[in-house]
Amino acid sequence: MDWLSDHQWAAWLALAMTLGVIEIFSLELIFAMLAAGALAGMGTALLGAPVVVSALVAAGVSAATLMLLRPTLVHRLHGGPELKLGHGKLVGQQGTVTQRISGLEIGRVRLAGEIWSAAPYDSTITIEPGETVEVFEIRGATALVHPVPRLE
Repeated sequence: MDWLSDHQWAAWLALAMTLGVIEIFSLELIFAMLAAGALAGMGTALLGAPVVVSALVAAGVSAATLMLLRPTLVHRLHGGPELKLGHGKLVGQQGTVTQRISGLEIGRVRLAGEIWSAAPYDSTITIEPGETVEVFEIRGATALVHPVPRLE
């Protein structure tokens, strides 16, 4: 026990390294936070603090990082831009009318290099060929579009 009290920093370092290796296999950021606590315990041991103080510091830093730092890191690592698949990626895109569109007749638009059937989002308007439209919604195989205002 005498060696341990003289070299407690080495025990804390060994614990931190072991927890780091376990973290590599789990990838949940729990063992990394515990390793940070062990490193804090090592730091207090290097300053000459007794084992009890080093253990309290290690526990405090571990708890603080688990409660305060880990949720933010997990959110950043697991979050990201929303991946749009299928026809949902056309919403917000602009296209060109190729066949007249009105509330009474479905027309055609060129969207992302493809021809889509289209209806006006506002059924009271008529959109002539050549006008630029924006896709507001996709219902089945029909794009609901609205004309893009032009500055003239």
